[in-house]
This record gives sequence, C-alpha cells and structure tokens, in this order.
Amino acid sequence: MSVAAPVWDPEGRPRKPRIIGIGAQKAGTSWLSEILAQHPKIWTPPFKEVQFFNHRFIPEHRQWLPWHFRRSTENLVRRHVASGEPIPAEMAVYLARVTEGEMFTDRWYRGIFAPAPQGTRPIDITPEYSTLPEEGVDHVRDYLPKAQFIYILRHPVDRAISQLKMNLRRKNRRPASLADWLVEIEDPVLLDRGDYATYLPRWRARFGPDRLLVLPFGRIARDPEGLIRDVEAFLDLPAAEYRGLRKKVFAATGDLSVPDEARAALRARLEPQFAFLERTMPPAFLADLR
Repeated sequence: MSVAAPVWDPEGRPRKPRIIGIGAQKAGTSWLSEILAQHPKIWTPPFKEVQFFNHRFIPEHRQWLPWHFRRSTENLVRRHVASGEPIPAEMAVYLARVTEGEMFTDRWYRGIFAPAPQGTRPIDITPEYSTLPEEGVDHVRDYLPKAQFIYILRHPVDRAISQLKMNLRRKNRRPASLADWLVEIEDPVLLDRGDYATYLPRWRARFGPDRLLVLPFGRIARDPEGLIRDVEAFLDLPAAEYRGLRKKVFAATGDLSVPDEARAALRARLEPQFAFLERTMPPAFLADLR
C-alpha cells in the first residue's frame, strides 16, 4: 500500500484523539510521530506535542507552554519557507485559531483535531503525559475512553543524558569541568522524566495491554520495520509503506561529551529504575532498551 497523506477537512467538527503517545521524553517519540503521520488512516496535527493534560495537572509546565507553541508555529513556518511552498490557507486559519484564542480548554483540545478527515484517527504525541499524577491519568482514562496509548522506554542513563544535552543547548550552557557536570546531573527533572518505576505502573493500573503498548527504544534502530508493524497490529491498522524508517530524528550532534565519572554518578542515581525494569520487563525487552 502506498502512503497518501489525508486531506484536511477545514470544516471538520471538534473531536477527541484516538491515539496518544505518552512518552518518554528523548525516547523516539519524534520518530514515531513522523512515521505514523504518513499512515493514510492517521491524522496528526501540524505540530507535535499538544500538551493539554499536563497543562491541566502539572502547574509548573504552564510557564513554558506559551514558548512551546510559539516555537512550534515558527518552526512550521520556517519549514514551509525552506521548501519554497507557502503555508496553505486552511492551515494558516487553523494555526491562528489554536494559538490566538483561549487555549487549553476542552473545546480548544477537541478543536486541535477537527481537521482530521472522516475515516482517520487523530493522534496526540506528547511525552509529558507520561509524568501525569494519579488524578491526571484518571482524567485521561475517563476523558478518552476509546483511545489507545503508546509508551516508549529508553535506557535510563542514555535517556537522561540526551535530555541533559538538549537542555544545555537550549540554555546555551557548556559545563567546563567535571565538577560542573556533576552539578548538572543533580537536576531533578532528569530523574523525573525517566521515572519509569513511578509512571509505568500508574498507566498499567488503568489500561490493559489492549489499550497500552510499551516499546523499547532500541528497536527503532535495530528493527524499525518490525516495530512499526507491531504498532499497526496494536492499533488494528492496515500495513502501510513508510519513508524514513531508519532516519534519525533530532540526532545528537556530538558537541557535548559527558565525562565517564558523571555518567557513572548518573547511573548510580538511576539504580532504582534499572531494578524496576529488571523486575518487570522480559529479557528481550531489556536487551532492546538501547
């Protein structure tokens, strides 16, 4: 089957997403978004990460969400300029509607997915959802009774280091010594985003294997075709052809190198995550974490 991107329906009625990518951050969600956006039975918004549920249940996230949507819109415009193609009129109207009015209401969230044509399933991939508190996951369960969820787990140290490098680049900061690196790895956000021992049981308690698919990050590089077929089977989608299955999305540039001593210190801090994974995941899954 050849891939054909679904046409937008500018007059579409507000609707809820049916597929949710909940994380983890720096664990292949951008790759998953780019691949699934090509499936003719899936519709994805023009920007990744809608950030709806974490806005409601994680107050500290609200301070950076305006920046997130500004950056997402600017990146979208930049891509169109680089391609030499103007943004379609219906997309410009859509972007104005979802970024200039009242945001993060129930109607706003359903309006995000309104252009999805009939016969397609809208998708929201927002890694921050994995970190929702108990009441947040309860709300998701009740608000999206038909949705299915995908959670990609990555080797805890690799994931934390990837996040750390991203944060340092955004702040234009470069640790100058081992002592500086040891300070950087104390950032509690690094542990929070990869706290599988807390978050995975929280989601599994509310969603069985027919609703929640947990995947190891390493399969994206080792077996992307097999992984995406597993995703299609989970979502009960027909097989499609995809471009860029082996393409790295947001690959590391190598301009920052974490000292071995700092990596070892981070490994010690993340020991509870390794213990949890070894206790709960089969050996084949663990072998594919990186």
